[in-house]
Amino acid sequence: MASIQPLPQLSVPAGTRGEDGLCRELGLLDATMINVGTIIASSIFIVPSAIAAAFTASFPTILVWVVGAVISLCGALCIAELGAAMPKAGGQFIYLQRAFGPVWGYLYGWGSSVVINPASIAAIAVGFATYMGFFLPLSSLAIKVVAIGSILLLTLINCFGLKVGAVTQNVVTLIKIAAVCALIALCLLLPGGSVQNVHPLWPTEPVSALIGPFGVAMIAVLWGYDGWIEITYVGSEMRNPARDMPRSILLSTVLVSLLYVGVSLAILYVLGREGAAKSPLVAADAMRVVLGTGGAAFITVAVLISTLGSNHGIVFTAARIPWAMAREGQFFSWASTLSPRYATPNTALIVQGIWSSLLVLLGTYNNLITCMIFVSFLFYALSCVAVIVLRRREPGMVRPYRAWGYPVTPVVFILFSIYLTGNSIIAAPKFSLIGAGLLAAGLPFYRYFVRRNGAAALRR
Repeated sequence: MASIQPLPQLSVPAGTRGEDGLCRELGLLDATMINVGTIIASSIFIVPSAIAAAFTASFPTILVWVVGAVISLCGALCIAELGAAMPKAGGQFIYLQRAFGPVWGYLYGWGSSVVINPASIAAIAVGFATYMGFFLPLSSLAIKVVAIGSILLLTLINCFGLKVGAVTQNVVTLIKIAAVCALIALCLLLPGGSVQNVHPLWPTEPVSALIGPFGVAMIAVLWGYDGWIEITYVGSEMRNPARDMPRSILLSTVLVSLLYVGVSLAILYVLGREGAAKSPLVAADAMRVVLGTGGAAFITVAVLISTLGSNHGIVFTAARIPWAMAREGQFFSWASTLSPRYATPNTALIVQGIWSSLLVLLGTYNNLITCMIFVSFLFYALSCVAVIVLRRREPGMVRPYRAWGYPVTPVVFILFSIYLTGNSIIAAPKFSLIGAGLLAAGLPFYRYFVRRNGAAALRR
């Protein structure tokens, strides 16, 4: 298992303000719930259908979730090393800047702050509002209004201090975990399922014929696991980041892996592989078998909780990236302000909420996400490369936690990230080109920030 060696006397009393002015309130539970709550959105209730359709037997549909968990854990182990060594707000913005220079940190921050996170917030909010239609029939305009309302509500909650946001995330995530566990237990224990539905376990075709479908399924699975990095954005707001950040990253990845594999097994037990492959709302159909009409309502509530909790995690953490960039002179100065009372980056939070709401109105969020898909894993791969670079260039850097399995773990994750990035470019060259263009569009702003702030914008 990973070796975690916390530095002595790094823990501070809750509420203590760090050098950057942020309050250090978050403990291990808070950090773990931020990650778990962000990872588990709506994909686990839908994606098992597409994965089942990719194979002719049950075992590969389970194996792909296990392999996805291992790959995600490889990335998590590497990010945990960087996060424990550099526990500052901004996460990858800080790590890439340290390893490769200011422009690489800036490009990550630009893509995350202007495109990826606001578009993700908008898309998840619309998903939340769409599922609300199960209980309250909503027009297309009403869906947008509800979506924007949820964004503004989550933004408002996080403007009232770190502790309020953390408690909200903890409560929603614990309810979400309980709902997923209930789904697994009900499917496995109530009448309606059968071990026979899991057969056949082994595919009849040769292993070589499974390589293509397995790769396609892995893309969906790895996106389902995405979100384990969220706690790094609020590293300087943890009471003991050297100890708790790596532990929270590893705990959240393992916990979500167990839940995902459990849901996949439960669905196969009830619907079988063929039934799951034909079901667009696979979790709802499985629950309908064991609970009747009440099953659909149960899943709808679970999805509402999951999407709301996931969006809260992104709103909570993502605003720290432009805030950290602005403090380094690499973003608009208004983003660097903190609430004097609550010590939260309220201006960045509010602007993020307004921009995400505007994307809801424009309806462009899905296209933006598609355009930037390959960018996320490109930067994940660079962060794992950063672990290797910094180990060689700065062997004396204080590392409270060192990634287990080094150098195998970063290399494995880098290779899979390259595969994901390359597959995205091949499958959607138009959107990938637009995504690269959106990223490059930040370079003129970078030159402006450097000219305006001089050496401050190049501070490392």
